[in-house]
Amino acid sequence: MITHPWHNLSHGKHVPETVDAIIEITRDSKAKYELDKKTGFLRLDRVLNTDLRYPFHYGFIPQTYCEDTDPLDIIVLCSEPLLPLSIVETTVIGAIRMTDSGVTDDKIIGTATHDPYLQHIQDLPDVAQEKLLSFKFFFENYKRHENKEVSIKCFINKVDAHALVIQSINFYKENFKK
Repeated sequence: MITHPWHNLSHGKHVPETVDAIIEITRDSKAKYELDKKTGFLRLDRVLNTDLRYPFHYGFIPQTYCEDTDPLDIIVLCSEPLLPLSIVETTVIGAIRMTDSGVTDDKIIGTATHDPYLQHIQDLPDVAQEKLLSFKFFFENYKRHENKEVSIKCFINKVDAHALVIQSINFYKENFKK
């Protein structure tokens, strides 16, 4: 039996402070992978039609569900390269509130819990402002050549990000658990 990373893996043992993130896209990639909801495999959705590359590792939190009909997205900061479909225990430090084509599409921001080089980052203000601005720039521009509108509303702190994680877990239970 094949395990489905969205439905069969846990969102973590210490939610909402830490979550298990499933990596879809590695830092510095132009390849945009999406979880194939039916099979659980990663499907190449597109190659970014821009010079931009993902400035972070990107994935989702298992057993979560959001307004955009996908699992909750997560940005994972890590000093090392990560492999697609790897499970990374991630400390939640904040989130980006945003819309994509008019639909809420929030992104949790976290650090790889077991990365000793990032232990000093415990909340969003601990992240360099330049790094946060690079995230904003990336999301505002990565779909520009596709004529899709992405709007960044704001960055939120870890307490509010924890609430987003809990909300998405509860929404998953309402929609997928019998």
